[in-house]
Amino acid sequence: MRAIEPDARAAPRPRDFRLLVGGQIVTVLGSALLRFALSLHVLDTTGRADLFAVLFAVSSVPVLLAPIGGAISDRFNRQRLMVLYDLACCGITLVFLLVRLAGHASVLAVGVVMVALGLIGAMETPNGTACLPLLVTRDKLESANGIVQAVQSLSGIAAPVLGGVLYAVLGVQPLVALSCAAFAMAALVELFIRIPFIRRPRTGGMVRTLAGDLKDGFVYVWATPSIRKLTVIAALLNLILVPCFLVASPLILRLTLNSGDAAYGAGMGLIEAASIIGALTVGAFSRRMRIDTVWRWVLVVAGLFVPSALCLTPTALRSGLWPPYAGFVACVMAMVAATTILSIFVIVRIQTKTPGDHLGKVMAIIQAAAQCAAPVGQLLYGIAFQGFTDAPYLPLLIAGGFTALIAVFAKTTLRKESI
Repeated sequence: MRAIEPDARAAPRPRDFRLLVGGQIVTVLGSALLRFALSLHVLDTTGRADLFAVLFAVSSVPVLLAPIGGAISDRFNRQRLMVLYDLACCGITLVFLLVRLAGHASVLAVGVVMVALGLIGAMETPNGTACLPLLVTRDKLESANGIVQAVQSLSGIAAPVLGGVLYAVLGVQPLVALSCAAFAMAALVELFIRIPFIRRPRTGGMVRTLAGDLKDGFVYVWATPSIRKLTVIAALLNLILVPCFLVASPLILRLTLNSGDAAYGAGMGLIEAASIIGALTVGAFSRRMRIDTVWRWVLVVAGLFVPSALCLTPTALRSGLWPPYAGFVACVMAMVAATTILSIFVIVRIQTKTPGDHLGKVMAIIQAAAQCAAPVGQLLYGIAFQGFTDAPYLPLLIAGGFTALIAVFAKTTLRKESI
């Protein structure tokens, strides 16, 4: 079937956005199921958690190539790129499935698959983000971004539950086959999406053209003060907040509070659900938000570190599991929801500020800059909690202090911005 190539002046249609969301649901869930299956496969095969961690670390490296994916998104038909990326994922998983059926799969093969899928994901994410302003009207852009964010967060909750049941009943190979089918189905759905596209002339070979486009993207980010400042703030927040949600929260729930499997799973599930709540309610808050008041949201998040730290003091811990557990989870949920709302609000402002022919590159550059800061923060949190085993509240108070400094920085640098 031939992909539909619409008139670039066509007005946004709700049907196209619904198809995009449908494709996202299938793709994201299929990808999450595959990561779950491969992680259990490595652990069951080797019994080594360190090897599993190394594979995940290596598979995250391709995010550095996201700006290249953004340049490709701005140069080619974005709808066809969607289809191509999902077909590539389908092909990779199909080959891996055939290798497993032939009995030749190894941990190295798993690593190759994870890196390849990570590379495609790094290319695909800026393409999907750049499509949204072309599929919905400006007044619905916050809600559209929120829905896409909610889909991604929901997969983080549903995939382990669904994957755990399917893995126990069927094994790894059926899960890999299911992911392969999900990618194929997503590609089929995306064939019917209409995304405006205007072919841009090239001044040389493709490599030279993409290199020039990529340079233009970096120049645009650096030369646009509001976007440059927001990129720096996003990287700083990712340095402090994302590791708190991904590293500190599991460590505190499991080690400091000594929660059992059920309590630990429920706590992490509630924290993940908070991002869905934030994503789905962003429309209600965004009408009253402005770029020059972003610092207030950051300051609120900084303030939430204080009660979360108080829940981990010796006095609070002596009260038993549930009081500090409930207080800590509630504080982190509020932090996650507020951070999600703030993130989507900023993304939408950048989407509306950036011209369509730069949108993919700009979003990818911001994404790469922000995500590269998170591993550094994870390392710092790990060192901090190892050094303050008897006083786990201190790293949270320090993180809250740094977040407050980011709020001051945001207030100072964004006070004259109005995007």
